[in-house]
Amino acid sequence: MTADERSPDAFLARAKEEERESGKGRLKIFFGAVAGVGKTFAMLQTARRLKADGIDVVVGYVETHGRKETAALLEGLEQLPLSKFNYRETEHLEFDLDLALKRRPELILVDELAHTNATGARHKKRWQDVEELLDAGIDVFTTLNVQHVESLHDLVDHITGIPVQERVPDSIIERAVDIELVDLPPDELINRLKEGKVYVHDRAMHALDNFFRKGNLIALRELALRATAERVEAQMQQYKLSRQINEPWPTTEKILVCVGPSPLSPTVVRAARRMAAGLRAKWMVAYVQTPHSTYMSEADRNRVIQTMRLAEQLGAETRELMGRSVSEEIVKCARQNNVSKIVVGKPAKPRWQEIVRGSVVDELIRNSGIIDVYVITGEKNSDTTSHFGYSKRRTKFSHYMKALLTVAIFTGLARLMLPYFEPSNVVMAYMLGVVIIATYYGRGPSVMASILSVAAFDFFFVPPYLTFAVSDTQYLITFAVMLTVALVISTLTTRVKQHAEAARQREQRTYALYAISRELSSTMDLEDIVEKGLSHISEVFHGQTALYLPDDKESLSVFARGLGRNALWSVDQGVAQWVFRNRKPAGAGTDTLPAAKALYVPLLGYKKVIGVLAVGLPEDDRMVSPDRLHLLETFANQIATTCERAGLTRENEKARLQMRSEQLKNSLLSSVSHDLKTPLATIAGAASTLSDKDNNLTQDQRMSLAREICEQAMRLNKQVSNLLAITKVEAPELTLAKEDCPLEEIIGSAISALEEQPHDGRIIVQLEDPSLEVSVDESLIQQAFINLLDNALKHTQSDSTIKVTAQTSGDEVIIAISDNGPGISDKDKARIFDKFQRGESPRSEGSGLGLAICKGIVQAHGGRIWIEDAPKGGSIFKIALQRIPGTAFQVA
Repeated sequence: MTADERSPDAFLARAKEEERESGKGRLKIFFGAVAGVGKTFAMLQTARRLKADGIDVVVGYVETHGRKETAALLEGLEQLPLSKFNYRETEHLEFDLDLALKRRPELILVDELAHTNATGARHKKRWQDVEELLDAGIDVFTTLNVQHVESLHDLVDHITGIPVQERVPDSIIERAVDIELVDLPPDELINRLKEGKVYVHDRAMHALDNFFRKGNLIALRELALRATAERVEAQMQQYKLSRQINEPWPTTEKILVCVGPSPLSPTVVRAARRMAAGLRAKWMVAYVQTPHSTYMSEADRNRVIQTMRLAEQLGAETRELMGRSVSEEIVKCARQNNVSKIVVGKPAKPRWQEIVRGSVVDELIRNSGIIDVYVITGEKNSDTTSHFGYSKRRTKFSHYMKALLTVAIFTGLARLMLPYFEPSNVVMAYMLGVVIIATYYGRGPSVMASILSVAAFDFFFVPPYLTFAVSDTQYLITFAVMLTVALVISTLTTRVKQHAEAARQREQRTYALYAISRELSSTMDLEDIVEKGLSHISEVFHGQTALYLPDDKESLSVFARGLGRNALWSVDQGVAQWVFRNRKPAGAGTDTLPAAKALYVPLLGYKKVIGVLAVGLPEDDRMVSPDRLHLLETFANQIATTCERAGLTRENEKARLQMRSEQLKNSLLSSVSHDLKTPLATIAGAASTLSDKDNNLTQDQRMSLAREICEQAMRLNKQVSNLLAITKVEAPELTLAKEDCPLEEIIGSAISALEEQPHDGRIIVQLEDPSLEVSVDESLIQQAFINLLDNALKHTQSDSTIKVTAQTSGDEVIIAISDNGPGISDKDKARIFDKFQRGESPRSEGSGLGLAICKGIVQAHGGRIWIEDAPKGGSIFKIALQRIPGTAFQVA
């Protein structure tokens, strides 16, 4: 174990990896050299044994190829129906991924991992279906032949001469917790072919003459054995790391692969992947963007993007470097990352071009020092028109014409200077023209201007005039120096311009990252975070944007769009939901759901996926380079981190409010303790007296004590009821059971419930329309009326009257409860409906919750409650509730 592997960071990284993989399914691959060795048969046998052990096994897709022995093993296993796709008037049966995710078995069998799905399926490749199953926590059994392994593609092509189109990235194979090699000797496999146990007779004979030649079978068998051995070795290393088994200090190998727009680059990447697997080495793939890359053709640019994607699929770390020289940047990157081997493609340029322009390979070998340099040979029939680090610049014809015109103008200027200056000084005018042309029109026009300037100087200013003849041979040196200086000036000026452009692009990216970090760090408001984030992304990627956020059920909806023309309206809910669930980019420019019109990137927070970012790329810029994708993911992660930080701030505020609520509860207990203790003490004293055997109480005294116990128990019950009521009405999940109720019945029931206070004849109800109805929760509104009437009875004389009236005002019903008591001061009016507030009247008692409960109930119904002074003294409590249409009446 190396020092890095023993470090706390390494242990933490492994712990995080184990935690990340803990909820995912396990993959087992039944691996073979070719078709017919018995992979599917072995998979079904293993599945049947597991089913017998009680494991929930489901067959998602199995291809029997008409073999009776294989089909017999399917009996007794649950098989999912296949999904049908119609393409070019042909029906195709495919594995139903959605049905499998809905069924969620413990183990599912999905045959032929390298299969290409029919058009219309969610994923282009079946291995992507398997990947989604694993991410959903479902174990998968699958089958794979060695010729479908991506990193072995070139070797298989070289051995068999038959290109294999269906390939699986090595990163998927590396996810397998177990690879079972299903092996069969070549002679036995050939006999099975002849017996028709692999293909039908005609197809078997054709296979024997082509792919299934004995030499091919031997070579493919060796490849399968080697690949399996490498995987077993990797599993052993992982086991040692997990058990912290120390080893002698080894030399750590790290490989750096240099790629470019050459068609040979994919071959170099695959070869490097095999080398890295053999050495158990980390590897990275780098592309150097030089000033010449600014003028790279669209085909070359796309080729670089595809090569970098291939490298990522094969498990490499990709880097996009910027600099003047490919070799310098590669060597610098190698030294910074402790690389031991550099892999580069064999030069495809003619020797004379290498002499004139230089060779990347030669420079790497010369400057690499102790780092080994491996040169990989490409395919014989590869198109080698492109090459590393250089692409032809395409210059408009008009630029050449403008360069010609500029030379003519400076020739006229030099003609005017000739009477006053020596011819050697006239040359400087042409040098100025070359600099101007190189600055504005590029290298090609500036080279042409250099040659034309020498020719014009010879023709117009060197005797004999108006001919290209030279009378003085010394002028030949002048011409040579003039041409050399002009070419050097044009080259340097063009290079400075290219470097300035490359620096501008780097500055834009750096500033974009700085700007979005600065903007997002300055706010904690979610809407502001999203608005600023989308604005920056639209500016950098020149596309339209939208952001999805989940609800409580993790169902996505568009939370925000870019402003103005940057708003993305053509969004796909299904793609966004898939990205949210699988934590991977999808959509335009990717291999998952590429037909989507936008690129979807997950917002990965520390604990969960915050949301999904959708970016609509321009039609002419749908190819997303790994570097740009990483930049977009960086932006998305910045937004996610800021949103998560804002969420944590809200949680802290919520915790603070909860703490304050706890303090309020303590205040409640303190406030009501006296009101609870008083009736309890009275009840306890009276009960103790009654239970004393030696008491000499009369019958009237006993009855008096019993009544006291009953009254105090009712008082205590009211206090507890008020506490429960205030908790209920203030709960956020309060649900109203509304129904149309006659107002007269609600008020009558409230009056009847006033058992504690004597009110015979004191409460007068005046409803001119007894049929008036309101849509309310009857029990809650009745409780509000009880509290208001009880409050009025407590604060008025025993001979006073309480009046209840109702009238409409617009679309509201106004219920008024008025008394002729002492009234309420202006100071108390401002806080009379707050909890634990009691008036200054000497008759005030209780916990101060009655009116607070009334306010909570009325507001829960969308109504209003307030207090007014009565004209002749006393108070009027008014409640406004929504009336039911059709029951309106008007009191003049």
